[in-house]
Amino acid sequence: MFDIQEIRSQFSILDQKVNGKPLVYLDNAATSQKPNSVLEVWNKYYTELNANVHRGIHTLSQLATEEMELSRRKIQKFINAEHDFEVIFTKGTTEGLNLIAYILTQKLKKDDEIIISYLEHHSNIVPWQMLCERTGAKLRVIPIDENGILQLDKFDEFLSEKTKVVSVNQVSNALGIVNPIEEIIAKTRKNTDAYIVIDGAQSAPHFTIDVQKMDCDFFVFSGHKMYAPMGTGILYGKQAILEDLPPFHGGGEMIATCSFDGTTYAGLPFKYEAGTPNVGGNIALGAAVDFIQKVGQSTIQNHENALLEYAQRHLLELDGIKIYGEKANRTGVVSFNLEGIGIASDVGMILDKLGIAVRTGHHCTQPIMDFFNIAGTVRASFAVYNTFEEIDILVEGVKKAQKMLS
Repeated sequence: MFDIQEIRSQFSILDQKVNGKPLVYLDNAATSQKPNSVLEVWNKYYTELNANVHRGIHTLSQLATEEMELSRRKIQKFINAEHDFEVIFTKGTTEGLNLIAYILTQKLKKDDEIIISYLEHHSNIVPWQMLCERTGAKLRVIPIDENGILQLDKFDEFLSEKTKVVSVNQVSNALGIVNPIEEIIAKTRKNTDAYIVIDGAQSAPHFTIDVQKMDCDFFVFSGHKMYAPMGTGILYGKQAILEDLPPFHGGGEMIATCSFDGTTYAGLPFKYEAGTPNVGGNIALGAAVDFIQKVGQSTIQNHENALLEYAQRHLLELDGIKIYGEKANRTGVVSFNLEGIGIASDVGMILDKLGIAVRTGHHCTQPIMDFFNIAGTVRASFAVYNTFEEIDILVEGVKKAQKMLS
């Protein structure tokens, strides 16, 4: 049985008041709150195990190493990677995407093409623009229609022997739209030998990920959006591809041998994990996976989808509400504006005074906002601990904002 109060009891931060009102936290697409079980694991590392990993024969180092490698294996199973060494610890999705774009530099040349979509976060735009600047490659962008849905007929036109990289998000952070990545991957595999990169920052927290079934070459996500500490993340890459490509950073841990005459690199995953890792955070990321699996990924998905449907239905009962991507398949996010009234940040400030935390602005997706000819939106985003009563409070807050701003 899904007991929402039992779930909420595991998140101490939710008990507080903001501006004298009970906290209603609806900014989960930016970062989710952390359950006590994750915070306890993080704290235990620093109070009982604090030592560097992989480099010491003393007991604390060995215990810390065991815990971090156990976390890697948990994440391997969480995304169904074939091998644990295909799981690379990173600081988050942004670092993962930059890493991939950097190590692919030698694989691209002038007039090669990289395909992304209009729905990308800046983290899945800028690194590819930088790669184009380094190599002379060209960036092509899959357009969207008035509902925010990708126009895959244009994607078909873009695919050619020049296509070397296809990089798209599985879920839009700004609109919550679930993209048809299975179809995108199938089309890519049929027509090219391009590298396929999937940004899973907004999908990993919400539904089951299977990278082998997906058949992507790379999959990246952040820990802090799925109940783990900030500064954690994962890059998955197929073994043969990671072994073929060069390292990203140079330094300790990623070497097999090092001399002034030259260096040979360590095997996977250490080839891509130079320097001291975020050991406590990486271990806590495994604890976040434990939390998700204990609740159940399908349970989380069903609850969040019910919240989304409830929020959209009740917001649309208000006059003058525009929901972006309303007709698209979405998860976890409702992104809206009050038509003809103020700007999104004005609404956000009023909601904050009522204890309601939402995100306002362009959400690091300026091209989407430009497409809709708006400066930004109000974005409410959901997690497993949110309730229908909180949606009611949000709707009442939006009504109040309408009255104050009209």
